[in-house]
Amino acid sequence: MSSQGSPTVTLPLFSQSVGYGMVIGVGAAFAVLMGGVSWVLSKFMLEVQDSEMLMTAKRSIKTGLVASAVVSSWTIGSTLLLSSTSAYSWGVSGPWWYGGGACVQIILFATAAIELKRIAPNAHTFQEIVRVRYGTTTHLLMCAYSFIQQITYSANLLINGSSIFSTLTGMNRDAAIVLFPIGVICYTLIGGIKATILTDWTHTLIIYVLMLMFLFVTYATSPIIGSPGRMWDLLQEAGQINPIAGNYEGSYVTMSSRQGGLFGLVLFGAGWAASVDSQLFQKAIASNPASALGGYILGGICWFTIPFCLATTLGLACAAMEHLPVFPTYPNRMSAADVGAGLVMPYAAITLLGKTGGGAVLTMIFMAVTAAFSSETVAVSALYTYDIYQAYVNPQADGKTLVRVGHASVIGFGVIAIGLAIGLAHAGFDVSFITTVSGVVVDVCIVPMAGTLFWKQQSKWAFILGTTLSTCAALGIWIGYTHVQSGVITLTTLGTNEALAAGNISAIGIPLLLVPIITWLKPDNFEFATFRDIKKVDDTSFDEMHGLSHVQAEKTHEVNGGALDNRQLLRARNIAGAVSLLFVLFYLVLFPLPLYGTNYVFSRSFFTGWIVVAFLWAWFASIVIICFPLLEGRKAIWLLFRKMVNYSRLGKPSLPTENVDSADRMEGHSVVKDDKESLSKGEAVETAREVPEP
Repeated sequence: MSSQGSPTVTLPLFSQSVGYGMVIGVGAAFAVLMGGVSWVLSKFMLEVQDSEMLMTAKRSIKTGLVASAVVSSWTIGSTLLLSSTSAYSWGVSGPWWYGGGACVQIILFATAAIELKRIAPNAHTFQEIVRVRYGTTTHLLMCAYSFIQQITYSANLLINGSSIFSTLTGMNRDAAIVLFPIGVICYTLIGGIKATILTDWTHTLIIYVLMLMFLFVTYATSPIIGSPGRMWDLLQEAGQINPIAGNYEGSYVTMSSRQGGLFGLVLFGAGWAASVDSQLFQKAIASNPASALGGYILGGICWFTIPFCLATTLGLACAAMEHLPVFPTYPNRMSAADVGAGLVMPYAAITLLGKTGGGAVLTMIFMAVTAAFSSETVAVSALYTYDIYQAYVNPQADGKTLVRVGHASVIGFGVIAIGLAIGLAHAGFDVSFITTVSGVVVDVCIVPMAGTLFWKQQSKWAFILGTTLSTCAALGIWIGYTHVQSGVITLTTLGTNEALAAGNISAIGIPLLLVPIITWLKPDNFEFATFRDIKKVDDTSFDEMHGLSHVQAEKTHEVNGGALDNRQLLRARNIAGAVSLLFVLFYLVLFPLPLYGTNYVFSRSFFTGWIVVAFLWAWFASIVIICFPLLEGRKAIWLLFRKMVNYSRLGKPSLPTENVDSADRMEGHSVVKDDKESLSKGEAVETAREVPEP
C-alpha cells in the first residue's frame, strides 16, 4: 500500500468482478443452500412450507435462534459503518452511545413480545391484533406506518451496501442495488421465515468471527498498533493533532463528549422506529412462547457487542492511524465526504490488513444487508398476506391461496424497494440521514402500540389522533429547530445531532401526553380475551397435497400452544420488565453519566481494562450466538442425520417407529408417536406426547 497520496491511489481496492462475483455468486449460493435445506426438511422431516410455516414457522423457534435472528435484524450496514464513524468522530463515547442507545429497545421489546404471545397466541402480525381491537381505520393506519418504516429501512439497506461495494470494487451502484435482493428473494420464496432465521444465524456467525478477527489483529498482532497501550498512545497523539470539538480537552479517550451524548440521544429515539417495523414482532410470533424472554434479552446483550466492539476497534484505529504514513489519505485527513460515505471502517481495515481487511469488510456488509433485507421481506409479505389480502380482499382464503399471495408480495416488495433505493441514492440521501430521520415520522406509534398490548382503556381515537397529530408536531419541531439553529433548511442542517434529537424525542414524548388525555376523554374497556378468537389458517388442503395428513397438520406444534399457561407467561413478562429496566439504567444512566459528568479522561490502565471488557463481551456474545442454537437443536440435528443415514442404507427416509413433529424437530424437542404403543394404552393415534429434554 502506498504510504502517501489520496485514496484514489488505492481505491477501488478490488476489481469490479470481485464485487459482482460476491453479490451474485454468494447470493446464489445462499439461495441454493436454503433450497437444499428446505428439500431435506421436507423429505426427511415432513416439513412443508404451508402458509403457517412460511410466515410464522409454526411458532416454534427457540431461544438461540431467536437471539441470532434479533441480532441479525438489528445489524444493518449502518450498524457497522456508522458506529465506526461515531468512534472516529467522538472517540470512545461514540461506540458506547451507539450500542447502548440502540440496544435497549430490543431488551424492552422482550416484554411486548411475551405479552403478545400471552394474549394473542395465534396472531400472524401485530397489525392483526390492531384490527381486531380497533377496526379498519386504525388497522390501515398502523399498516401504513409499518410499511413506511419497512420500505425506507429496506431502501437504506440497499443504499448502504451498494455504496461500500461501489467504493471498494468500482461496481456500478445501481447494479448493486438491483442485484442485492435477488438471492434474498429466492431463498425467502423457498423457505419463508424459517429460511430467513437459519440464514440469519449463518450470516451472524460470519460477522462475529470477523469481528473477533479484527479485535485480535488490532489489539494483539498488528505491527502498527498491536496492544491497548499502543492504541492509547496513538489516540493521545491524535487528540493533540486533531482535537475533537466538544470533547473534554479534545480527547478521544473520554466519555465527556457533547456530540457523543447527543448522538446517543438520537439513536435512543431513532431506534424505536424498528419496533414499528413488523419484522421484530414477526420473529416474536415465530418464537416458541418459552423462548421469547431469553431470546430477546440475549439478543439485545449480544447485539451491543457489534457496534461497541467493532467501533472500539476499527473506528478508534482509523483515528489513531490517520496521522501515520501507512494510512491511505496521509498526509491529509479523511474528507467529510469520505466520512459521510461510511469509509472509516474500510480505511481502517485496509490499513491494518490490506486486501484481506477490505475483503472482510465487504463480507460483513454483504451479510448484514442480505440478512436484514430477508427479514423485512418476510415481514412485508406477512403484512400484505394477512392484513390486506385476507382481511379485506379474500377473507375465506385457504392456506394454498395465501402461500401464492405471500410469494407474489415477496417479489413485489423487492421491486418497490429497489426502485426507491435507486431514487434516494440519486437524490443524495445518505445512510446516516435515513437511519436517524425515520424515527421522527414513525416513533409516534410506540406509545399507542404499547397501550394496545397493556392498557384496556386505550381507545381507537387515542391511537388515531395520538399518532397523526404527534407526527405533524414532531415534523414541525424538527424542521423548526433546524431553521432556528441554522437559518436554512437543507439535508445537512436537518441532519445535525441537535435537530435529530429534537425531532426523535418529540415523536416519542408527544404521544406520552396526547394518548392518555384522549383516552381519559373517551376511554374504552376492551376484553383482551377477544384476541384469542384469532385462528390459525387452515392449511389442510395444502398439507395433504404435499403428503401430510389432516391429523398431522392440526397437531403440528399444538404442544407449544399450551406449553405455558397464563400465569407462567405473566411471570415471564414481569421478569422481562424488571430486567429491561435494569439494562436501560445501566446502559444509559448508571455507567455513562458519571463518566460524562466527571470529565474523566481514560488513563492507560483504564483504557486497557476497557478493551479487556470489550474482548470478554465479544467472546460471550459469539459463544451465545454461534453455539447456543446448535446446543438447543442437537437432538433435531442428530435425528435428521439418522434419518439421512437410514435413507442411504435402506431407501426409507423415516425411522420406523418415530414421527417427530416438524416444528419441534428443528428446535430440539422430540415428540414421539408410536401407533402400536398408543393403541395398547387405549389412546388415540393422533395424540402426541412431548418427551422433555433431560
